[in-house]
Amino acid sequence: MITLIIIGVTVVVSYLAFQNHDLMEKLQFNAAKVIHQKQYYRLVSHAFIHASWSHLLVNMFVLYFFGRGIEQYFEYYFGIRSTAYFLLLYFGGILASNIWSLIKHQNNYYYNAVGASGAVSAMLFAFIFFNPWEKLYFFAVIPIPGILFAIGYLFYSYQMSKKSNDNVAHDAHLLGAIFGFVFPILLKPELFSQFIDQLFSFL
Repeated sequence: MITLIIIGVTVVVSYLAFQNHDLMEKLQFNAAKVIHQKQYYRLVSHAFIHASWSHLLVNMFVLYFFGRGIEQYFEYYFGIRSTAYFLLLYFGGILASNIWSLIKHQNNYYYNAVGASGAVSAMLFAFIFFNPWEKLYFFAVIPIPGILFAIGYLFYSYQMSKKSNDNVAHDAHLLGAIFGFVFPILLKPELFSQFIDQLFSFL
């Protein structure tokens, strides 16, 4: 249920921002305004607006499928605390994905970013952590084991973040993904042994 609530809020806020440029400007991530004008809310608010309908739909599509899976895993492993931990994962993914941009662009008032990609990456990698051999569908067509997808995703995001020659925040994807993988271990360290066991279960 919490996944659907986040999706609903994100779709509504993104739609309103599409119609209102001032709202888009007010909510988007801008490191210089966070640091120098103390507009700390931007660290989170940017995840509820998107650059376009396609940007919004891709993020919400991924969140829908993997967020529901994480809800089930968290309910199984953490019981009554599952919703609180789910929210910590999602919002922690948002914050973790900002770290490098916050440092790198702290004096650049022209750098802006929007979207929930960091949080969605965290959700995806938490899912892979719990079930590393579950098939994911690359481009919604090609089946690939989650752990192999994760390795490729991290490598691609790292390489692209070094180039910085497109309009995609690859560093946010990378940091969000790492946070999502580590988060369940922070909550319950013994889960790492379970991950290792699953990882080598096909050998």
